[in-house]
Amino acid sequence: MTRGAMVAAVALVALLFFPATFAFPPAGQQQLDPHFYDHSCPQAQQIVASIVGKAHAQDPRMAASLLRLHFHDCFVKGCDASILLDSSASVVSEKRSNPNKDSARGFEVVDEIKAALEAACPRTVSCADVLALAARDSTVMTGGPGWIVPLGRRDSLGASIQGSNNDIPAPNNTLPTIITKFKLQGLDIVDLVTLLGSHTIGDSRCTSFRQRLYNQTGNGLPDLTLDPAAAAVLRPRCPRSGGDQNLFFLDHVTPFKFDNQYYKNLLVHQGLLSSDEVLFTGSPATAELVKLYAANQDIFFQHFAQSMVKMGNISPITGRNGEIRSNCRRVNHN
Repeated sequence: MTRGAMVAAVALVALLFFPATFAFPPAGQQQLDPHFYDHSCPQAQQIVASIVGKAHAQDPRMAASLLRLHFHDCFVKGCDASILLDSSASVVSEKRSNPNKDSARGFEVVDEIKAALEAACPRTVSCADVLALAARDSTVMTGGPGWIVPLGRRDSLGASIQGSNNDIPAPNNTLPTIITKFKLQGLDIVDLVTLLGSHTIGDSRCTSFRQRLYNQTGNGLPDLTLDPAAAAVLRPRCPRSGGDQNLFFLDHVTPFKFDNQYYKNLLVHQGLLSSDEVLFTGSPATAELVKLYAANQDIFFQHFAQSMVKMGNISPITGRNGEIRSNCRRVNHN
């Protein structure tokens, strides 16, 4: 069998056994609609894209940061902009949680988008929808796929720091734990492997992978699934102690380009985080998808777009529930 035929066969198996599906809302929950603002704020998507584009031009890291905000929002109580709330008398901010503290960023860009939307269409476009649109636009602006974003989410009246600490996959989680955290959100193994492909852009802090360099399993030895040459390059700026906040590219080959290089890195054991590399070493099913996406960027892009829509459909607040915040950092009555 030729290499091309082999890739085609693997692709067919993946599509048959791991179909990328869309999530539909439970009975009684209003369906999201890409045309939700067509009449009430027809310029909404253009406003978001314009400001995201400006932010990306000023700071190449911002695209990954905005994409991450949407992910960390949706995994905690659904896609409801709870991650954007600052602490107040009634709210303990998710920004203080372990996954977000010292790493979540892009809030000022969201503020700028929201201010522009309020000037054009007051109390109309939700902060939750801003995050969904900004994630799509950030992906496109770095070379990734586009997709039609279903809209009509409303904003939460509270936050959950406990949910943020417990529900967002962590860099040191085992593969079964990561699979479980995705399953709890209605996301399957294809969604998992595909959505972690967003690590094709962005950075991670030394503190998130230090154990791989020195003491992965408590025996004083480095992670054997990390390429020794790659580890040697990382150690000078990620020592045994100190340098916790030093940043490293998640994809050291094309760090600002949304492509399938992330998966190619995993094949040669150069994934930065344990939770990245375990996709290739942790199970045959996830390894087959890693190999598929490394070989075929088009299929990765197709699945990523589908999985982003599916993730964006996690427990949205719709109808008369929640509110449309006028300031994404606080609920309207505060």
